[in-house]
Amino acid sequence: MNTIAMRALSYPIRLLFIGVIMFASQAFAQIYHVKEMNTEQIKALDREKTVVLLPGGILEEHGPYLPSFTDGYRDERLTEALANAIVERPGWKVLIFPLIPLGTYPANNLGQKYVFPGSYTVRPSTLRAVFLDLATDLGEQGFRWVFVVHSHRAPFNSRVLNQAGDYFHDIYGGHMVHLAALIFAQPRQNVRSEEEQREDAASTHAGVSETNTILFLRPDLVNPAYKSAPPLPARDQKHRVEIAKADDWPGYWGSPRLATAAAGAAGLKNFSSRWVDLALKILDGFDYRQMKRLGDEITPPAEPSVAGKTFRQHNQEIEKKQQDWLKQKGLE
Repeated sequence: MNTIAMRALSYPIRLLFIGVIMFASQAFAQIYHVKEMNTEQIKALDREKTVVLLPGGILEEHGPYLPSFTDGYRDERLTEALANAIVERPGWKVLIFPLIPLGTYPANNLGQKYVFPGSYTVRPSTLRAVFLDLATDLGEQGFRWVFVVHSHRAPFNSRVLNQAGDYFHDIYGGHMVHLAALIFAQPRQNVRSEEEQREDAASTHAGVSETNTILFLRPDLVNPAYKSAPPLPARDQKHRVEIAKADDWPGYWGSPRLATAAAGAAGLKNFSSRWVDLALKILDGFDYRQMKRLGDEITPPAEPSVAGKTFRQHNQEIEKKQQDWLKQKGLE
């Protein structure tokens, strides 16, 4: 092929390349991070076509193989997927807040272990207060669309985030949706292998699924010893409690040893698509308030007595300790 022909062929390719770059730049320009913006830039956002994303996360023990910020790494990726999908719609913008590393009811609480290395959480009332305050500021400034991106699957966690969203809707007439509560309340298709079903069973924490995810997202943070992790399959919620109450419980259920990065990539892609599909339906007018939500009807698990304290009693003790100190110091 002569030089002229090569140039003729390369011209449309160059145009295509430039078009791709321009499209990517345009999409990127519609995604804003509030921490980088000044007052005038925030004022200029069209409240009717700007979606606020509030990524959450919880510092929660994930056993000897995974980082305590496991949920947060997943939430960061979900936030990215949501933002990219929303700005593909003409005229829509996304305003992303810094991730809020707060959550309640870590997995160790299920066995009534309220002190566990890796878990640094807040009481439900504290988490609710934080998101109520954010809802107030966003509502007072006229924002209409808010998605909370917090994938910690504890019903107590979901309930207070649901309540913050209900407040935003009732007081300001906008939509502040805790997406995970809607997604986790829906039935899931079981696509696991027989071995995973046997060894991972009813795992909900730091088992094969979450190990898959972190092997894909942050393999540098996975302890290689996961490959020889002893399986701790739980049949159901009651059995999970029994396992977690053991003195030597390592902080996980299921079978991390079955995890792979490839499964993590596929699983996260599927999980993200469920979040994106639901969010876009809501922006199109879907009445999400008719859906079931995780946390709206909490049925306390059969909790064996450990030091005679339930989760609620533990929280009451913390509140009393703090209030007594404030009163002593005259800081009420």
